[in-house]
Amino acid sequence: MKKIRVLVVDDSALVRSLLAEIINRQKDMECVGTANDPLIAREMIRELNPDVITLDIEMPRMDGIDFLGRLMRLRPMPVVMISTLTERGAEVTMKALELGAVDFVAKPRIGVADGLSELSTQIVEKVRIAAAAHIKRAAAVAPFAATAAGAPAVRAPVASIGRVSTEKLICIGASTGGTEAIKEILTRLPADSPGIVITQHMPPGFTTSFAARLNSLCQITVQEAVNGERILPGHAYIAPGGKQFRVDRSGANYVAVVEDGELVNRHKPSVEVLFKSVAAVVGRNAVGVMLTGMGNDGAKAMREMKDAGSYNFVQDEASCIVFGMPREAILHGAADEVLPLTAIAPALIARLSSATDRYRV
Repeated sequence: MKKIRVLVVDDSALVRSLLAEIINRQKDMECVGTANDPLIAREMIRELNPDVITLDIEMPRMDGIDFLGRLMRLRPMPVVMISTLTERGAEVTMKALELGAVDFVAKPRIGVADGLSELSTQIVEKVRIAAAAHIKRAAAVAPFAATAAGAPAVRAPVASIGRVSTEKLICIGASTGGTEAIKEILTRLPADSPGIVITQHMPPGFTTSFAARLNSLCQITVQEAVNGERILPGHAYIAPGGKQFRVDRSGANYVAVVEDGELVNRHKPSVEVLFKSVAAVVGRNAVGVMLTGMGNDGAKAMREMKDAGSYNFVQDEASCIVFGMPREAILHGAADEVLPLTAIAPALIARLSSATDRYRV
């Protein structure tokens, strides 16, 4: 069996040692080297040709973000970021995912040895996912970049949908690779979009930065979902990390329910929980979207949405970082259309712009 070759890049000798030990305990992977800064890592990549890199964010000489940006432009390869559970750590992690990192692991600020040991299952799972991910070369200039220091992000002009029933709701599920896929869709939706509810697999502490980043780029308002809050048109609501998020009704309005429920399909938040509630509460007024991600979370519930009358878009394999969740949705017969990521927002707009729920000819 060919083993997954992993290079560990971290300025902490303790973390390097722990990660190498965790990786080498796996029958299907080996740590082929460790580096304490990106400049050494650059030479080791040339020499060792690893399949996956684990990369710390804060390091001497060149920080992980600068290194990642150069790596993804010049030699794209699967990278799992090792982030710190801090507000700055969350913001920088969002930037790393934007630059092309496949995923991240959030390490504790204190008790690193015990913390990483507890995270060992998550670490090796994400390394395996990264090894099989579809990696694309990063653009030289990030989209929606500020035109000058301190200048606001440029928002792309998008078509208006027009008057849409307040009963309509767009429901999005995603996992690995989903932060950038969600950004691609939301930045292309106009301010008069229906309400949007989103579950992206993400741990506590990171969804706040994710929502804030999207809100700075979009014409719609993007925020974390708050329990009991009315779901409004022109707004997108993201499931908070570590909570379950579902939709309910209060009279004529949709409301967000955010609660500390059980893990579903090993996830909290779970796409299954959101989509199942949408099938029951929203029915034929829902438009579902399943994006890139590992596993099968949400596939059964998306089929329930379809059976209840929703129209569902699923991301195609070629544009996915990981085709797991979309593939499962297709296998469950939940997809009405399978589209490249860049075609989903235009298809949503076209469908919602039609009063008869049919595309205009």
